[in-house]
Amino acid sequence: MDSLPLYHRIAGQPVIVLGEGDAAVAKRRLVARAGGQIETDLQEGIDRGARLAFIAHSDAASAEADAIRARCAGLLVNVVDRPALCDFTVPSLLERGPVVVAVGTGGVSAGLAKALRLRLEAMLPPSLGELASALGAMRERLRTLFPDGGTRRRAIDAALAAGAPLDPLDPGAAGRVENWLDGAAASVPESIEIHLRSADPDDLTLREARALGSADVVAFEPAVPAAVLLRARADAVPHRLVPGAPPPTLPGLIVVVRYS
Repeated sequence: MDSLPLYHRIAGQPVIVLGEGDAAVAKRRLVARAGGQIETDLQEGIDRGARLAFIAHSDAASAEADAIRARCAGLLVNVVDRPALCDFTVPSLLERGPVVVAVGTGGVSAGLAKALRLRLEAMLPPSLGELASALGAMRERLRTLFPDGGTRRRAIDAALAAGAPLDPLDPGAAGRVENWLDGAAASVPESIEIHLRSADPDDLTLREARALGSADVVAFEPAVPAAVLLRARADAVPHRLVPGAPPPTLPGLIVVVRYS
């Protein structure tokens, strides 16, 4: 991965969109949908403090010239159909209320991103936005119930797991948020041990995959394949173990992975 996926808030902010034709119209529609104020003049957009520029000129030389000018002014630039000139790319978007799923390929294949998004459209129920809003409304109560951030995150992870009370793919999950909170003070595991049966990460059980995805610390023996460790949270703390050694004493959920 050579890009860092981010959500950029542009509501009420100037965004430069240059060019004519279908591509430029599509970019203007995208910006307007997110609440951005469209600027069609590069210098005026720069003067207004725009931070993003979409360039959709059909002429390659004009596109490159405006991309350089915008970048020199400190803007992040997207040039339609010219990935080498882009600072950022635009993913295919799936929206369920406040839930936005972005599928990107780094500009390699917009068609593939769209195809994947359409498959996800069929999987994710319309009620997903309601679930997100219900959890947001309970944020302060969750903080009170679980003052420690790591414990709070693990409790929510467990509730959102497949088949759990707040399973995101269950259309009725949003209506169970309050009842779940009433019993959410149940203990949350602090340590889970995984003994791999093969080097293939697809052989992980659902429970093991969920544990890796929730871990604060991943302690692993040297023989554990890198492909398995990639299934862990990106910000989990890695801890290399001597084979047979006990897990470290660190705060948060510790997942110990052994393979010998």
